[in-house]
Amino acid sequence: MDLEERLAVFIDYENLALGAREHLGGMQFDFGPIADALAVRGRVVARRAYADWSYFDEDRRMLTRHQVELIEMTQRMGASRKNAADIKMVVDAIEMAFERDYISTFVMCTGDSDFSPLVHKLRELNKRVIGVGVEKSTSRLLPAACDEFLFYDRLEGVEVPDEDQGAPAPKRGSRSRRPAAPDRAAAATATAQKAPTTSRRAKAAEAVAEAVAEASAPDVSAPDVVAEPEAKPATRRRKKADPAPAPVEVAPEAEAEIDVSEHEEEVPASSDAPMEVRVAQTLADLQSSTSGAVTASALKRTLLRKDPTFSESDYGFRTFGEFLRFLADRGFVELAAGPSTGDPEVSLPEQGDTDAAFVLLRDVVRESSGSAALSGLKNAVRKKRPDFSEKALGFRGFLQFAKAAEAAGAVSLAWDDEADDYLVTA
Repeated sequence: MDLEERLAVFIDYENLALGAREHLGGMQFDFGPIADALAVRGRVVARRAYADWSYFDEDRRMLTRHQVELIEMTQRMGASRKNAADIKMVVDAIEMAFERDYISTFVMCTGDSDFSPLVHKLRELNKRVIGVGVEKSTSRLLPAACDEFLFYDRLEGVEVPDEDQGAPAPKRGSRSRRPAAPDRAAAATATAQKAPTTSRRAKAAEAVAEAVAEASAPDVSAPDVVAEPEAKPATRRRKKADPAPAPVEVAPEAEAEIDVSEHEEEVPASSDAPMEVRVAQTLADLQSSTSGAVTASALKRTLLRKDPTFSESDYGFRTFGEFLRFLADRGFVELAAGPSTGDPEVSLPEQGDTDAAFVLLRDVVRESSGSAALSGLKNAVRKKRPDFSEKALGFRGFLQFAKAAEAAGAVSLAWDDEADDYLVTA
C-alpha cells in the first residue's frame, strides 16, 4: 500500500462537458470511464469539479455518485468572473501540492492550454501530472506538458456515436428549462405513447398526462376537449357537481408509480457485464498501464477501486485465488507463479490479430441465427471472449469495427429502418 500512487483529480467541468457535446455527437459527459482509467493508476484521494452548476443540473447526480466534490463558481456577475473557475482550480491545486506531500500525482481534466503553467509548476514540485481531455477540443500545447495524457473519447467505456448512425441523441447536461403546464402534458402523453402500454411507467405517464391536461384546460365545457375520445374518462368526471375529486382518484396511483421510478433512478445502475468480463477489462487496463507483471493482489485492489462492494463470495468462492483458478480453467485468464506464495501473476490469453477478431464476430452472428442487431452485439461478443476490446485493436468504436469486418468480408452490415439500428448478418 505504501508504494501506491496517490491521485488528486481536478475537473474543469465546463471544458469537458461542452467539448463532449460539441465534438462527440452531442453525447453527455460521463465521469465513469475516467474513474476506471485512474483506478488502475493509483488510489484517488480527492476529486473536485469546478463549474457554475446552474448550467449543469442533470450532471450533478452523476458526479455525486462518483464521490466528486462540486465547487460552485457562479459566472453571472459580469466579465470579471470569466475565469473564476480556472483561477480557483489553480489555487487549490498549488495549495494541495504544498500541504499534502503524500499526493504524488495530479490529474488535470481539461483541454485548456491556460493550465500549462500549472502543469509545469507541479512537475517542478516533483509531482506527476496526468491530463484528460476531449481530443478535438484539447490544445496541442497541453498534452506535451503532461507526463501522461488520456483522450476521453479513446477511453474504454466511452461509446462515441457515429455520424451515420441516425439522428443524434437529445443533448443532455445543458441548462434545464421547466416547461409550461400544457408542454408537460404533451411530454407526458408522448412518453406514454412511446413506452409499452403494459409497463408501470407508461400507466403512470398516462395518468399524469390526463390529470395535467385537465388542470390546464381553460374551459371545462370546450367542444374540442369533449370531442377527443381519449378524454372520455376526464369528461365523465367533469360532469360531476364537484370536479375536485377527479385528480384525487388518479393521483395516488400515479404518484406511487412515479416515486418508484424516481427511486430507481437515484440508485446507480449495476453493471450488466458478467464478472469475468469486468475482470478481463480491468486486467487489460493494468497490463497496458504497468510495465511489470500483474499480481492477483494488485488485480483485486483495482477491482475494489472500481467497485468497493466487490466480493468473490458473492459468486460462490471462498477466496479470490479460487475465483481466479475458476476463470483460468475456462480460459478467461492465465496464471503463473508470482513473487510470493498465494499471489500468482495474472495475464490475459493472446487476443490475436484483427482477422481473428473478425472471425469471432462472424461466429457470434452465426450463433444468433445468422443476423443480429448491432446494439447488443458487443455484449454477445464479450460473453464469448471477455477480454475483447475494439479499442485495443485500434478502432474508435464498435460500429467502426463492424464496418471494417464488413470490408474484410466477414459480415454484412445494413441499416434497418424498423429496428432503427444496423443489422449484422453472416
